[in-house]
Amino acid sequence: MRSYAAFFLMALGVFFIDRSIKELFLEGLFIESRCITLGYVLNKGVAFSMFAFLGEYLKWILLALIGAVLGYLFHAGLVKRHPLVFGMLIGAALSNLYDRFVYGGVIDYVYWHCGFDFAVFNLADVLIDLSIVFLIYFHFKSGRVAQG
Repeated sequence: MRSYAAFFLMALGVFFIDRSIKELFLEGLFIESRCITLGYVLNKGVAFSMFAFLGEYLKWILLALIGAVLGYLFHAGLVKRHPLVFGMLIGAALSNLYDRFVYGGVIDYVYWHCGFDFAVFNLADVLIDLSIVFLIYFHFKSGRVAQG
């Protein structure tokens, strides 16, 4: 039961922290330095604006995908194994999904342009990537323990 509470608290925390940061940029926060620009950008696609051509269908596809992942996580009991990692993943995904339904795209605000141009992204994107890295690490760690 504690793992479910940890999952929900992490998901809610990530969701509200990410939403709060995005609100700052919606209100006009803009910071520019030599390497990083922090400012509002609306991304109608996913990573690197892929699948933007799907338009309004994209948010419904992502809603179904997040719902399927959530169902699988609870059905397979995976939330109990890594509640904080999965809470971080789901909270970040729901924050970006919220943007799609309310604003028509994801609010991005970090643009790296030092030495090379990189995609514009947000905290939720970073936390999704970080949760995937943790899951890969835990997968390989458990494989080594089981083998050795």
